[in-house]
Amino acid sequence: MKKTILAIALFFSVLAVQAQTKTVPSQTTDKAPDEEESLAKDYLSQIMHVAVSATSNMKLFNFVYDWIGTPYRFGGNSKKGVDCSAFTKQLYDQVFNLDIKRNSRDIFSMVSPISKDDLKEGDLVFFKIHSRSISHIGIYLGDGRFAHASLRGVAISNLDDAYYSRYFYKGGRVLEAFKKDLPTTATGSAETE
Repeated sequence: MKKTILAIALFFSVLAVQAQTKTVPSQTTDKAPDEEESLAKDYLSQIMHVAVSATSNMKLFNFVYDWIGTPYRFGGNSKKGVDCSAFTKQLYDQVFNLDIKRNSRDIFSMVSPISKDDLKEGDLVFFKIHSRSISHIGIYLGDGRFAHASLRGVAISNLDDAYYSRYFYKGGRVLEAFKKDLPTTATGSAETE
């Protein structure tokens, strides 16, 4: 009887070892660039709460993602600390290859004002917070979301939040006159990647 139990136990232990060491055919992880970009879009749209259909400019979303959490510092212009206009200036320089002015009121002079309903990805959003003049700026991402350097640091907020809705002034799209010196692509349009 002991020998039978021992034989059965040995049999099952051999089966368990074989099951643990059995190799599974490896799946290739080589993905096409389109598939990788699609995965990146899915990931960033989930993090930023923006619909995948609104994430056409991956360079914009990657830039914002890299800066999220950077602390706010009035007059700052680096990842050690940045204010709203410096964040916007850096984004426009690195994402759109466009040199814009340094303060939110001056930047407003470079745009064509647009309504909240006409905002598109990459447009600017301006606020008059406790002021009669423009005092804050951000970059529209889509689905009512915008990136900005707030007192809590670089963050993504919703234009429909009570606070931002109350102080929203206007949206703005950079005037073509300021885009004229940009390099052009093969199709002849301004390069925005």
